[in-house]
Amino acid sequence: MEFKDYYAVLGLERTVAQDEIKRAYRKLARKYHPDVSKEPEAEVRFKEVAEAYEALKDVEKRAAYDDVWNRYQRGQDFNPPPGWTSGFEFSGGAEGDSQDFNRSDFFEALFGRQTASARGRGHRAGEDHHAKVQIDLQDAYRGGRRSISLRVPRIDASGQATIEERHLEVNIPKGIRDGQHLRLAGQGGSGHGDAPAGDLYLEIAFAPHPSFRLDGRDIYLDLPVAPWEVALGASVTVQTPDGSVQLTVPPGSSPNRKLRLKGRGLPSVPPGDLYAVLSIRLPPADTPMAQDVYRRMAETFSDFQPRPALEA
Repeated sequence: MEFKDYYAVLGLERTVAQDEIKRAYRKLARKYHPDVSKEPEAEVRFKEVAEAYEALKDVEKRAAYDDVWNRYQRGQDFNPPPGWTSGFEFSGGAEGDSQDFNRSDFFEALFGRQTASARGRGHRAGEDHHAKVQIDLQDAYRGGRRSISLRVPRIDASGQATIEERHLEVNIPKGIRDGQHLRLAGQGGSGHGDAPAGDLYLEIAFAPHPSFRLDGRDIYLDLPVAPWEVALGASVTVQTPDGSVQLTVPPGSSPNRKLRLKGRGLPSVPPGDLYAVLSIRLPPADTPMAQDVYRRMAETFSDFQPRPALEA
């Protein structure tokens, strides 16, 4: 993923005053607007400028962007750790000069899709807020109450944005899906006077797991097996997100064969399945005895052709 230098796109220094951002955007938007511009790749540049403005025009988003800037290296090979964008809480409802365009992966990863918008402005109700949070895959299997921490941009008395931490207890429903939103009523922005507070929408993302891969409701895992287990068959213990199970490896199984555990995927109606993908793990020939075993195998299977297509 490429780190987007939004300040450079707008031709600004990071210390620029907030009101200078709009002026820079309007100047560049006029220059690159595809309806009137003669500049090469004007449409691409216009979208870059619009995205940079979308990120920096709001002091909350700018504070979050600056926080990421300070914590991670930038460049073409920007490889942040898993969960690098999770936990920022933003108020909803972009206004004014928002553009209807496809944001980059970097923008979506940092700010989310922001499907929640401000409500009831005429009644001075509090704004809806949104945040993207990561949970473990096991949480979706079992559900339960979890503690989450959010980084919330706040505006101090001098008008500067700072990052504060907010801690919440959240009920995770069993069977929640990646990308699903949880609504926390009254946990958004404060209302004015007697008006109600807004809501907080949490976009759920599953933290990457070293063993399990998610495909819709189905779960995949790579299952290492010994050569004799696939040749002769075996019963092996498999760890799933919901505990261990016994799995039968049929005799004569081949590498990459998928063994299905029905109903062991994500809880749902109907539940998903779990697929164990076989991969053969060879023992090392690192002792004279082990080397002798491999020599005897070579003699026993001297007629075996491992590369028939290449040797034809």
